[in-house]
Amino acid sequence: MTLFLIFLGALVKSTDSGLSVPDWPTTYGKFMFAYPLNKMAGGIKYEHTHRMLASIIGLLTLMLMFWILRIKKSPVWIKWLGLCAFLTVVLQGVLGGMTVLYFLPVWLSTFHGVLAQTFFLIVIFIAYALSIERHQRWNMEEESYNPRVLRLAVLLMVMIYIQLIIGNIMRHEQAGLAIPDFPTMGWTFFPTFDQAWLNRINTWRFENNLGPVDMGQVMIHLTHRFWALLILLKILWLNNIAYKECLDRPLILKTLYWLNIAVILQITLGISTVLSAKEVYTTTLHVTMGAVVLGLSFLMVLRASPLTWRQFKTVAAKR
Repeated sequence: MTLFLIFLGALVKSTDSGLSVPDWPTTYGKFMFAYPLNKMAGGIKYEHTHRMLASIIGLLTLMLMFWILRIKKSPVWIKWLGLCAFLTVVLQGVLGGMTVLYFLPVWLSTFHGVLAQTFFLIVIFIAYALSIERHQRWNMEEESYNPRVLRLAVLLMVMIYIQLIIGNIMRHEQAGLAIPDFPTMGWTFFPTFDQAWLNRINTWRFENNLGPVDMGQVMIHLTHRFWALLILLKILWLNNIAYKECLDRPLILKTLYWLNIAVILQITLGISTVLSAKEVYTTTLHVTMGAVVLGLSFLMVLRASPLTWRQFKTVAAKR
């Protein structure tokens, strides 16, 4: 449900429906769940559905927190994790309302988007912490963990998280088509970063009924592409190490297999987003697949890590 909510949030942005419902926490003066369904047309359909699902997930998170707190044998850190999930979803709801009340400022909208991804990670963490798989790993010896794979997995997850921040800034700065071609960049493989190069981009945008962009927006877009290339190289390096040194860890290899597929799909969707001039559902799926890639990279970290913080530090420090 959290992943689907990220999809809906991306759809709200892709359709520019963020201010289709201009008030909060009400919907055109009515209690959210009392708003007539026959009036949910145009952008209201996307924004209002997003709000309703967010409220349902908030309620489920509250129930989850109480359930975790009632488990007497549950470790304290899991109880804190449940509380953190609830506080995060409350903050996310408030930020969502503020983005409407303050007319979608870039920094607030970006924070709202990034926090959604963070909440998704917390949900995955709770699910794994309570899973049978984790319980069955208690008998694993410390020597079974590969320090190189662990460090690479952590670094990869951090890089993907940073990429999602860059992507959020790019979307809310209206820089998604600041470079409208691929694999070239402003119709050249070697950008000159001069006014003539920028004018060529803005000429294309004018011909396609888009407003001009400045060099700052272009640099944000270029940073997103460059960081994506670094992530791809890091994943290739992780594959090289894992398939040599983790053949006895099928869960690591299984997670890496799905992560590879998700990254290939994400790259394809990113290219398609540019070449389709940000077609709504292609762009929305690109954002959603970014969350999937982040979630799988975090699952890789959880499966590559020992079960205690002390062991984690010990293994991560090994050479």
